[in-house]
Amino acid sequence: MAVEHTARVERVFEHGPQTRSLFLRLAVPLPFVPGQFISCLLPAEHGVLTRPYSIASDPESPTLIELVVDLVPGGPGSHHLFSLTAGAAIRYTGPWGTFTLEEAPRTETIFVADGTGIAPIRPMLRRALATAVRPVTLLYGHTAAAPLLFERELAAPRPGYTLVTVPSAALVAEVEGRYVAADAERSRQFYVCGVGPVVHTLRDRLRGAGYERHAVRYEKW
Repeated sequence: MAVEHTARVERVFEHGPQTRSLFLRLAVPLPFVPGQFISCLLPAEHGVLTRPYSIASDPESPTLIELVVDLVPGGPGSHHLFSLTAGAAIRYTGPWGTFTLEEAPRTETIFVADGTGIAPIRPMLRRALATAVRPVTLLYGHTAAAPLLFERELAAPRPGYTLVTVPSAALVAEVEGRYVAADAERSRQFYVCGVGPVVHTLRDRLRGAGYERHAVRYEKW
């Protein structure tokens, strides 16, 4: 049985009216790998809701973690989290998940994030940039309703790193144009995360174009 822990909200940062970050102070250190998530145990009318939230901060800060929360219309879990203020308690289990990166691959690495899919990719990207020997690129899809998160941080220039921002509707075409049609190279490694069918579409297009299954890792929310 999963061990439950309790964290307290230390502060809240509003990215916009529909998206915010919750910074949780943990009573015990959480040893996690970039890309993993915790399962929040939230009160509900008829019991407890279990909702997974990716950790958007680094393992080097194991007692203060950041979660990115979207307000989902009619979603009791996100509405509860949006109601919390500093000092509120949250029960959780974890860490969980296999969509992870401990060090950069020895090949070119491509991260593809759509909207709040940037949450697990943010610490993965940081780890990759600290250990990479080949170029690292982030393709980040956004909409008017879901603006770019961590924009200043992600746009900071670093050797061997490229940031490409595109409308979410153009994300598949951007990936295909750059990594399918542009050349025959198929040794790249991809990490894809987002909400909805775009994740499986990208997975299938890349694998269908000749990339190995293990080279296209993904997480769909």
